[in-house]
Amino acid sequence: MKVDLIQHTPDPEKVVAAAARLCYSSDSVPELSERLDEERVASFVRKLQEMGHLSPFEHVSFQFSIDGVSRALSHQLVRHRIASYSQRSQRYVEEKGFEFVIPPSIHRDLEALERFETVMARLQEDYRELLNCVPAEDARYVLPNACTTSLMATFNARSLLNFFEHRTCVRAQWEIRFLAEKMLELVRSVAPNLFSEAGPSCVTQKVCRQGTYSCGRLKTLEGKK
Repeated sequence: MKVDLIQHTPDPEKVVAAAARLCYSSDSVPELSERLDEERVASFVRKLQEMGHLSPFEHVSFQFSIDGVSRALSHQLVRHRIASYSQRSQRYVEEKGFEFVIPPSIHRDLEALERFETVMARLQEDYRELLNCVPAEDARYVLPNACTTSLMATFNARSLLNFFEHRTCVRAQWEIRFLAEKMLELVRSVAPNLFSEAGPSCVTQKVCRQGTYSCGRLKTLEGKK
């Protein structure tokens, strides 16, 4: 898996702070921005988070390049609807000798790993043979969820906070959790105040929404108080 933050709104924290100040001022955004130093920006961002007033966060966006992840992951990712996605097409791009993601549980079991790799090799061969007689858009029906793909994804900051809340949770599927952790590390490097409170709800809000599926982490955190 390779994840890069390829572009983002310039000076994202000041943009959010200026948007918030605009709601309570007769001045224009440029005028407000001029009076916002680093300390004031951080203060405004903290207040917005404490108040749950996150609509100003929607004015900044972050664009990611995501490579070497499975189709199983991409099917989960696009469930986060307030985002924009572009993905390598299996209809127009042939997947001869496709690469694939091996789950850790299979990697740890030699018998399972051997069976998994045998299945992948057979599917690669079947796919190549199908390409000789049908279009790629039909041959792709034998491709597995393990097949790797590449995406570009663009989120606004508010949508990212929601994404991180759900996908950095221990209950999240391992591959998309790994992706979310990488994305969070990248955005914190350019907007630390915006994402200072990002993460699973048990850590950021001291509440677990998993019900009977809870991992028990919240109780552990409470016990450390």
